[in-house]
Amino acid sequence: MRKFVLNYLIPRIGQYFLVIFLGVTLTFIIPRLSPSDPVERQVSQLMMSGSHVSPEAIIAMREALTEMYGLSGSLWEQYLAFWGRLLKGDLGPSLSSFPTPVTQLLATAMPWTFGLLMTSIIISWIVGNILGALASYYEKNVAIQIVDVVSQAVRPIPYYIMALVLLAVFAYWIPIFPFSGAYPPGTRVEFSLSFILTVIRHSLLPLFSLVLIGIGGWFIGMKSLTSNIISEDYVVYAENAGLPKNRILSQYIIRNAMLPQITGLALQIGLIFSGALIMEVVFGYPGMGTLTFQAVMANDYTLIMGITLLSIVGVATIVLILDFIYPLFDPRVRIQ
Repeated sequence: MRKFVLNYLIPRIGQYFLVIFLGVTLTFIIPRLSPSDPVERQVSQLMMSGSHVSPEAIIAMREALTEMYGLSGSLWEQYLAFWGRLLKGDLGPSLSSFPTPVTQLLATAMPWTFGLLMTSIIISWIVGNILGALASYYEKNVAIQIVDVVSQAVRPIPYYIMALVLLAVFAYWIPIFPFSGAYPPGTRVEFSLSFILTVIRHSLLPLFSLVLIGIGGWFIGMKSLTSNIISEDYVVYAENAGLPKNRILSQYIIRNAMLPQITGLALQIGLIFSGALIMEVVFGYPGMGTLTFQAVMANDYTLIMGITLLSIVGVATIVLILDFIYPLFDPRVRIQ
């Protein structure tokens, strides 16, 4: 146990903090290479609004904004102040939604993206892996062959193209589902059954667009993995020994093919923190993707930094959790 902690857990915890440190540092440096000055941009917007402001007020406002956005002092002083605010959970105000804090915008958008993407990833991962394993073991089954052909055809399609097709078919030509938003405009957001059902109905089209493409990807990956395992000696021996096919498929084939798929699942979950940008914009979904699009279009560098930091910490944390639980799935890690 001591060897496992020293040789496995501690190095991965160290890698986790190193990744976050480097990611935060790059997030601090890259926006400051931009030729656009957020303080001057705010001052210019005020001047163009037609408001009469005295020169003294403009100078005071410029100094206040410089301090607020953490741009006062030398680059090293800004860096230390940036880490200080970050450790306190202060990402500063949003430029495009001033004076709303960035953390408030992230907290508002993240649940929508998390609920939609987590559901789509779990559904597509389970269904795609099951169908992929069946396709490799029951090659002559007609239904499985049809699923194989459809998966091969759907997999190369970008998810946003699928989103546009579903939107055109099921929101315009056959108006079954709403075409935009997470709920109708003017709806009161509350924790009630009627509101939950409304949100589910609005999320079905975005969910389908992600699930259909996701199933195709997991299907092809699982089929490729299980096709190699089927020819292994222990599988051939189990078949010759007369074990039931269902047991061979679940205990000998799928169990050994799941390790790379579990790694892929963790990485997909980590990407939730970035959102599905184009899909959310297409459907007008109020998640992280839409928030990212708005931040980029408004050149809101404080919000962009907040989204980037959330993505870095989210992906690194998911990978760390995977490293912790991976020995439960792979005994070879525990032995080593």
